[in-house]
Amino acid sequence: MSAPAVPPGWTAVALARDIDAGTSAGVVLGGAEIVVWRDTGGRVHAWEDRCPHRGMKLSFGFVRGDRIACLYHGWEYDGTATCRYIPAHPDLAVPASIRVERYRAAEASGLIWVAAEGTGGAPPEVAGLVALRSLFVDAAAGDALARLAAEGFPGLGPVSGVEQGLFLRFTQGGTAFAVACHAVGPGACALHVLVAGAADAALIPATAAFRRAVEGAA
Repeated sequence: MSAPAVPPGWTAVALARDIDAGTSAGVVLGGAEIVVWRDTGGRVHAWEDRCPHRGMKLSFGFVRGDRIACLYHGWEYDGTATCRYIPAHPDLAVPASIRVERYRAAEASGLIWVAAEGTGGAPPEVAGLVALRSLFVDAAAGDALARLAAEGFPGLGPVSGVEQGLFLRFTQGGTAFAVACHAVGPGACALHVLVAGAADAALIPATAAFRRAVEGAA
């Protein structure tokens, strides 16, 4: 059975600040499992989260310079997603056919965005907004966004100026929000919340209250 495909177009999957140089993380986008990793030079990559050898998740592995290595047998892949070194056979000229499926990855607006290879253009850059947090909600993406557009975050007052697009944008309690969303699966999603000005930690409880309210209504 083939892995689920990455949806067309650019999708925000993580806060850029959450993926440090030399680290990796696994994300799920519409059922597709993706490893997002940053080499020690700071460049971000997004691939299918599976080593071609035995299927181990690459997000369980470790980053060495401009390569990521599988935890299971240490196979190393460079930034082109091609295997370059197999520890059990150090003198082997590794066949170029041993590759991981690679996606486009880019940073914009404090977020890491993923798209299928061949996707044109670049993700949106929104000036004046900074990342607050990623919020994982056990609810369908459409349901979570609809409730957020109608009610905003609990305790912050009425919502105004709602705009729909790659970001859900609105103003609440004197703060401008932009929220990017990706579906994790049919009944789960991730909301990546940006705010105007400084990322005020006092807003975090309101985002947590939103998650509880949505999940309680599910």
